Amino acid sequence: MTTPIPAVPSDDTRHRIEEYLEAEEGSINRYRGFMAVLLTALAVGSTLFHLYAAVWIVSPYVLRPVHVAIVLALSFFAFPVVKSLRNRIPWWDLPLIALAISVIAYMILGGDDFTDRNTNPNRWDLIAGSIFIVLVLEAARRSTNFVMPAICVLFIAYAVAGPYLPPPWTHRGYDLGRLIGQLYMTLEGIFGTAVDVSSTLIILFTIYGAFLQQSGAGKFFIDFSFAATGGTPASAGRAVVLSSFLLGGPSGSGVATTVTIGSVAHPMLAKAGFSKNSAGGLLAAGGLGAILSPPVLGAAAFLIAEFLKISYLDVLRMAVVPTLLYYLSLLIMVELGTRSHSAETMLATPPLGTIVRGYWFHFSSLIAIVAFMLLGFSPMMSVFWATVLAFLTSFLRRDCAMGPKRLVRALADGTNSVLNVAATCAAAGIIVGIVTLTGLGLKFSAIAIEYAGGSLPLTALYTALIVWVVGLAVPVTASYIICAVIAAPALIKLGVPDFAAHMFIFYYAILSEVSPPTALSPFAAAAITGGNPYLTTAQAWKYTMPAFVLPFVFVLDPAGVGILLALPKAGGWPALITVILAAAAGIVTVAAALQGRILAPLARWERGALLGAGFLLMFPDLADDWLSPVLFATHGQLRWLGLALVLAVVAYHCVRARRSAGAV
Repeated sequence: MTTPIPAVPSDDTRHRIEEYLEAEEGSINRYRGFMAVLLTALAVGSTLFHLYAAVWIVSPYVLRPVHVAIVLALSFFAFPVVKSLRNRIPWWDLPLIALAISVIAYMILGGDDFTDRNTNPNRWDLIAGSIFIVLVLEAARRSTNFVMPAICVLFIAYAVAGPYLPPPWTHRGYDLGRLIGQLYMTLEGIFGTAVDVSSTLIILFTIYGAFLQQSGAGKFFIDFSFAATGGTPASAGRAVVLSSFLLGGPSGSGVATTVTIGSVAHPMLAKAGFSKNSAGGLLAAGGLGAILSPPVLGAAAFLIAEFLKISYLDVLRMAVVPTLLYYLSLLIMVELGTRSHSAETMLATPPLGTIVRGYWFHFSSLIAIVAFMLLGFSPMMSVFWATVLAFLTSFLRRDCAMGPKRLVRALADGTNSVLNVAATCAAAGIIVGIVTLTGLGLKFSAIAIEYAGGSLPLTALYTALIVWVVGLAVPVTASYIICAVIAAPALIKLGVPDFAAHMFIFYYAILSEVSPPTALSPFAAAAITGGNPYLTTAQAWKYTMPAFVLPFVFVLDPAGVGILLALPKAGGWPALITVILAAAAGIVTVAAALQGRILAPLARWERGALLGAGFLLMFPDLADDWLSPVLFATHGQLRWLGLALVLAVVAYHCVRARRSAGAV
C-alpha cells in the first residue's frame, strides 16, 4: 500500500504548530486592520532601506544606528511587554518607540562632534546614552527572554565594580561617562561588530530566505527530497535528512527548517515506524544542520568572518566538510535505526524528473550566491543579486510567480524574521564593548588555562562546557558572541589556529538549539509530532552526538584542521585527505555504537569496542599520549589499529547476526 505526500499539513498539525509558536516566539503580536497594515508598511520600508544600503554605500555611522532604531521600534510594536497584553499596543509603548528614534537621531545629527567627545560626554550624551542602553535591554528581553539582558547587566556591574573585586578579576573600574562613551558614542560597543553584521549580511540573507519561501522553493526542496529517496520504508528518514540539507542551506534557521519539513514529513515518519519522540528528534536534528550548512549557515557564521577579518567565502569553505560529515552521521543513524522499525506503508512520490523539469530554477539562486563570490563579488552584493534572481525566476511558473501580494509578504518577512537576532546582536554589543574595555577576555583565558593546568584537551573540554552552559539560556548568536570574546583566546594561546578555535565555539554554541530550556528545535518538533518535548530533546541529542565529537578533531589534532579544508603544517594534501577519511570513518563508527545496532542489536562489548575504535580513528594524537607507552605504537599506527578494530567487530557481529537469524 502507498500513501501520497500531503500537500499541506493537517488541521491538527497546524493547530499544534500555532500553539508552539505562540508559546515560544516571544508571544508575537498578531495585529489586524490598521495596525497590521502599519506594521507591514514599516517592515517593507526597512527591507527596502537595507536593500538600498547593499547597493549604494551608506556610512556605518548612519547604517548601524538606523538599523538599531528600526529594530527597537519594530520590536516594541511586534513583542508585547507582557503576554497578557498580546495583540494590542499599550500607550506606554508609543513613548518607547519615540525615544528609540530620538536617541538615534540625536546621535546621527551630532556628527563628528558627537563621536569626538566619547571620552568626555556631556549631560545630554549621558541621558541619551542611558535611555538607549535601557531600550536595547528591553528589546532583547521582549524578543528572547530575560537571560540575555541579565547577563548584560552583570557585565555592566563588572565594569563598574572592578576595583572592589578580588584578583585576578580586579581592574581599574569605569564610571557612567566612560561606559556611555564606549557603548553608545563609538562603533566599539553596541554599534560594533555584531550590529555591523546584523545590519548587512544577516538581514540580507534573511530577506533572501523570505523570497525563496514565498516563491515556493521550500516546498520544491521537500518534494525533490521525497522523490529522490521515495519508495522504501527507509525513504521517510532519508528524505528528512536530504530535505533538511537542501532547505536548511538557504534558511539558516533550525526552527524554521524543523517546522517546515516536519509539518509535511511527520505523517510519513509515523507510517515508516518512527515513534513520536524519535520522529521529533530526527526532525530537530535535521533542522539543526541548517545552522551548519552553506551557503547561509547561522547568523553566527557571519560574525566569524568579521571577528577573524576573513572573507565569508572562507567561512563557507571551512563549513563544507563539517556539514557533509554532520549529515553523513545523521544518515547513518537513520539507516541503522530504520532497521528496527516496523514500516506500515510505503511512500507514493511524484517522478523525480517531473519535479526537476518543472521547478529546476529554484536551485539557480543557491548556485548564484557561491558563483558571485567566486567571481569576486562581496557577500552583500552576492546575496542581493541572488535575491533578484530568485524573484525573476519565480515568474517561470505561474504557481511560483511573486506577484504584488507575495512580494509584499517577502519584503515584510525579511525584516520581521530578523528582529530577535538583531536585538540580540545589539545587546551582545554591550558585552563585547565591556570585554574590550576591561580586558576580561585575556583574564578569562589565563584563568581557564590555569585551571586546566596548561592542558589543551582539558581547556577544550572546559571551553565546550562553558559554551554549552551559556547556550542553555541564550540563542546561538548570543552564545557565540559571548564565548568568542572570553573563551576563544584560551584555545588560541595554546596553539589552536584562530579559525579552528572560532569554528569550535560556533559548533558548541549550536548545541543551544537542542538543549533545554531553550531547545527550540526539539520543542517545535514535539509540537508537530505530539511527542514529549524532553524525550524528543533526548532523541535529538542521540542523533546529533556523533557530529558534535567532530569539533575536538580540529582542535586537538594538529592535522585536524584539514577538516576545515586548511592544509596541516606537515603532510600537505595526503594528510588532509587522510584526516577527513579518518574522521568520516570515526563518525560512522560512533553513530553505530550510539544507535546500538548494525544487522542486529549490538552487544554491550561490541558498542564499547566501536566507541574505542572511533576514538582511535578521530583522536590518534591524543591517544598517542595515553596509549603509546603501553602499546608501543605511533600516531599513524594507532589510527590503523582503530580501523582494524572496527573491521574485526563488524565482521564478528555480521557472523553472529546471520547465525542467530539462521537459528530462528
